[in-house]
Amino acid sequence: MTTFDLRRRFAAEALGTGLLVATVVGSGIMAETLTHDVGLALLGNTLATGAMLVVLITILGPISGAHFNPAVSLVFCLNRSLPPRDLPAYLVAQFAGGIAGTIAAHLMFALPVLEIATKLRSGPAQWFSEVVATFGLVAVILAGIRFERRTVPWLVGLYITAAYWFTASTSFANPAVAVARSLTNTFSGIRPVDLPGFIVAELLGAVIALALMGWLLKPEPVQQYQPLKAEP
Repeated sequence: MTTFDLRRRFAAEALGTGLLVATVVGSGIMAETLTHDVGLALLGNTLATGAMLVVLITILGPISGAHFNPAVSLVFCLNRSLPPRDLPAYLVAQFAGGIAGTIAAHLMFALPVLEIATKLRSGPAQWFSEVVATFGLVAVILAGIRFERRTVPWLVGLYITAAYWFTASTSFANPAVAVARSLTNTFSGIRPVDLPGFIVAELLGAVIALALMGWLLKPEPVQQYQPLKAEP
């Protein structure tokens, strides 16, 4: 098995999170430019994000694990798949990469480098949606790794594509992406004041998924049948 040093894994996490956020923000800007139909704009945003996730996880997964998400990195640290000493580097890479992705999207569409979002995303329904969205994401990743590792890129891409539509929050499910989206006042933005509720909900959903899937994916040993021996 090939292993990569922390510098390369750091770069892969930063690059992947940056391209993911550039896709989320950039496709949202493009959608707003092309149509005033909010549903159609969301569809465009959804398809681009799901497709990019498949690509990024496929090409960068072998290097860093393709977390691109502090909640996912925390889960892998808690289940001992990621050494605790590497967690800070992953988190820095993800948050820095996400912000760079917002900047890249703005520059591509001739917008200010950074903006403060004004889009309201708050309330119990939104927070619960983020719990559900992140719970489902982590559950899909853990089960995918357990049963069919090669399909994880598709599983994650398809799950996020669906979760955009069945959650009231449009499934951020990622603290780094949430922070990056607070710096764009476009279709995908979120007010900075709304970030704490989203981040707490996302981390809660991730931890619940880790606890449940840790139990669900642990099979009980099968006891072999042994016929009783006749006493002499």
